[in-house]
This record gives sequence, structure tokens and C-alpha cells, in this order.
Amino acid sequence: MALLWKHRRQEASHASKSNTNHPKEEFVMPLRINDTAPDFTAETTQGTIRFHDWIGDGWAILFSHPKDFTPVCTTELGYMAGLQPEFAKRNCKIIGLSVDPVGQHGKWSGDIEETQGHKVDYPMIGDPTLQIAKLYDMLPAAAGDSSEGRTPADNATVRTVFVIGPDKKIKLMLSYPMSTGRNFDEILRVLDSIQLTSRHKVATPVNWKPGDDVIISTAVSDEEAKQLYPDGWQTLKPYLRVVRQPQ
Repeated sequence: MALLWKHRRQEASHASKSNTNHPKEEFVMPLRINDTAPDFTAETTQGTIRFHDWIGDGWAILFSHPKDFTPVCTTELGYMAGLQPEFAKRNCKIIGLSVDPVGQHGKWSGDIEETQGHKVDYPMIGDPTLQIAKLYDMLPAAAGDSSEGRTPADNATVRTVFVIGPDKKIKLMLSYPMSTGRNFDEILRVLDSIQLTSRHKVATPVNWKPGDDVIISTAVSDEEAKQLYPDGWQTLKPYLRVVRQPQ
């Protein structure tokens, strides 16, 4: 598997060389919101992909799993299969990752469809050498180079959702414990918010849902706001101006 995220690796190599206390320790730069999502080439259940090319000019959600044939992940993958049309409406692709080989993913997909009632039509990445899990800072460098013999508990941190924009920047990261199923309705809500706020100079308040009022960005002056929102807004505080959601 060829990994293409050279910048992070170069930074990691430089940091490792400069660390005189632990000269052999590999240091990987942690990922943060607004970082470029690491690019990679990998095998999936739908063939080989190069991640950035696969995303194209739309949005993407990458969500990871610590092991195939695990109970909570089975429910998650099935629910995402049911939500796939909703993400497609938003020009957003979805892709799963599990540390096991692609061949096992195919067998697991049958169980998912049987128990959850939805066929998995999106690709699932195989990561048997753990390279992508490490690249995305979900496993430490010392985790080894094979998924064989590892248990879900060994990979407990491979439980992260990444929302990635058309600019290939990470817009959201959420990590969950193994025992707690992820709320993908919430991921859909967050995607709606991120897409809205990327088009308009607004932010969304607590528990916002599509159609609810929004907040005018603090970077927008009252004079500019008058042009953007001629029907007016409600000023609760100078920094808190509530307005109808732009269409």
C-alpha cells in the first residue's frame, strides 16, 4: 500500500531526528481540524482508490472500525448504508475503514445486510498493515504492521469519523468508545451545518437543525449585515445576532 502523505512523514522524520532523548522514536504530527486530510492509495471492496481522487470535488465522510465482525460496528455500517441516499443528496460520499483485509469485508457485508436490512454499497477500505490507521493518528507507530492476531481492544482507538470538504481539509473529527454506537443522524446534521456555513457568513447555534434560525458571523459588520439580511435580525448582544437561515 503506497502512502502519499509525504509532508507529515517528512515533518515526523525531522522531529524524530531532533529528539535527542528518544532518537529511535517515530513522531507523527497529530491531525487537527483544517489540516489537509492525508492522501493514500488503498484496496477497497470496490477496487483500488487514491483517496483524494476518489473524493473528487465533493464532500466525503471516512469512518473507521477496529475489527470486522464486531457487533456495534455491524449496526453502524448498516445504518450508514441506509443513510447513503441522504449523504448523496448533499454531494457527500461515504467510505468505511476496518483494519482487516478486504476479503473479510466482503463476508462481513453479508452479515450486515442480513441483520440490518441495508446492503453496503459504499466502499470499505482494507488496512491490514495498519498504515492508514497510523496515518490518521488513530494508532501509535508502535502498534506493529499487521492486523493479524490483533483484537478489537487492541484497535479501540480506530473509532473515528472524519468529515472532509471539497478542499480536502478536515472539517470535523469525532472519536467514540467501542461500546457506544455512533449517532450518524448527528453527522448528517453537522454536515448540513458545515455546508451552510461554508456558503454564508453565519454560524449555527446549539441544537440547530436545518430551517432553524442561525447566528450572523462576528466578522460581519452591521453595515454588511444590512446588505446581506435586508429583512433585519434580532440583536441579543452585539456579538449575538440571530437571523433566519439563508436559503
